Amino acid sequence: MLSEMILYTELEKRRQFLLTDSIFFDTDCISAFLWVNNQSLLAQMYKGKIVIPYPVYNELSNPRILHLKSRVDTLIKNKYAFLESIDITTEEYQLYKQLTSNSSKNHKIIGKGEAASIVLTKK
Repeated sequence: MLSEMILYTELEKRRQFLLTDSIFFDTDCISAFLWVNNQSLLAQMYKGKIVIPYPVYNELSNPRILHLKSRVDTLIKNKYAFLESIDITTEEYQLYKQLTSNSSKNHKIIGKGEAASIVLTKK
C-alpha cells in the first residue's frame, strides 16, 4: 500500500509537466500495470488520455492473457482509455511498416505495439 502511495505521488508530480493530451502505451508498458491489476493508477492520473494502439490491443488478445485484455476493455468502457488505429494512407503507416518489417537493412525490426506507439506519437 505504501509503495502504491509513493508511486501515485511521483506520477502526480510528473503529470504537471506533461506537454501532451495523449499518452501512448506499448504492450510491455501497459502490461506492467495490468499484470499486477493496478491500472487504476493510470486511470486516476491520465483519464481520457491513455491511448492503446490497435496492434497493442491485438497483442493483448492472446488467449493465454485474456485477463489482461479484459482489464484494458474495462479502461476503454469507462472512458479512461481509447483505441487508435493507423490510417494506411499516411506517412505514419509507411514508418510503421518500415519499423516492423525488413524493408530497410539500416534498422532493427521492432514489435508492432512498439512501432504503433512510436508512429501514433509522431502523428
